[in-house]
Amino acid sequence: MKSCRIMRTIRVNLSTNSYNIYIGKGLIEKIGEVLVKEKEPCKTLLITDKNIEKIYGNAVIESLTRKGFDVGLVSIDPGEEQKTLETAGMLYHACFERKLDRNSLIVALGGGVVGDIGGFVASTFMRGIPFIQAPTSLLAQVDSSIGGKVAVNHPKGKNMIGSFYQPMAVFVDIGTLSTLPALELAAGLVEIIKYGVIKDEKLFEYIEKSLHEILQLNYDALLNIIATSCQIKANVVEEDEKERHIRAILNYGHTIGHAIEMLTNYKKYRHGEAVAMGMLYATKIAVEMGLTNNTIYERQRSLFTKMGLSLSPGLVAGDIIKVLYTDKKTVAGRLRFILPLRIGEVIISDKVTEEILYKVLCQEK
Repeated sequence: MKSCRIMRTIRVNLSTNSYNIYIGKGLIEKIGEVLVKEKEPCKTLLITDKNIEKIYGNAVIESLTRKGFDVGLVSIDPGEEQKTLETAGMLYHACFERKLDRNSLIVALGGGVVGDIGGFVASTFMRGIPFIQAPTSLLAQVDSSIGGKVAVNHPKGKNMIGSFYQPMAVFVDIGTLSTLPALELAAGLVEIIKYGVIKDEKLFEYIEKSLHEILQLNYDALLNIIATSCQIKANVVEEDEKERHIRAILNYGHTIGHAIEMLTNYKKYRHGEAVAMGMLYATKIAVEMGLTNNTIYERQRSLFTKMGLSLSPGLVAGDIIKVLYTDKKTVAGRLRFILPLRIGEVIISDKVTEEILYKVLCQEK
């Protein structure tokens, strides 16, 4: 039987509902041993997707059952297109079938889609029941599983229907990354590069220096960048849980990135790929406004190119701008962008004109 090693524990300290992020190897298959210290055994619904179920489903169910949890399983098709109210309705039905109550538990096992919709269902079923995040993709491990943003998509925009609802705990098992396709790993790494740009120059420089080791799944390199990213996100969420101000910096690259995803029906690009394009566009905007220099752009672009990411969305500038105005980050009709000043520092700006947007969006990256 595989051993379970918790290498780091990061505490997210909030006014209410504080929780731990456990980072290690073998956590998924021993999840019951750690979870039982957080919650009394209870009726539990394991939500996952059909790909992840094949790899980890039985091991998670067995681990939870050994510790007294009464576990039911529901598995959805993989893909962003599943993140809808219709899928949520199916999951509510599963909650009723399992006879969950307010003391029950939802376990979201999978990537960002499973975590988002699993958390959304937990936040709304019976006005909220406990849930934990067990992210299996790099992107989910360092970003979407932490901070309590849960949501489904709407035809008018991504994550437009949702809430802030914190998990009881987050289990980050670095071992799960060995099953990820190379492009999926690269897409997740984009979010870590984002943390470097917005908050941590040393993290960015480490990725520049250690990119090969990271992409080769060197455990120490992964532990370093994942733990650093989780700590950065925890610190930001502690300061601004409901995104009244500073938490908005976590949206660097996401404003245009979400528009690209929506205009391509969430099928052409992975979330991380779209965010990478959004980061480059945001940097070009900052250069155009005289806030930074082109070196910041080139350093990001160099990393993304080495990672094999698509960097040209092939979309019409006017279509992107139209979608931007429906984004939930728009305030009083003014677009808000996160713009880099240097590696490690960004600002929140609503001073980006349509003229600048058109100029940047029409440029070849």
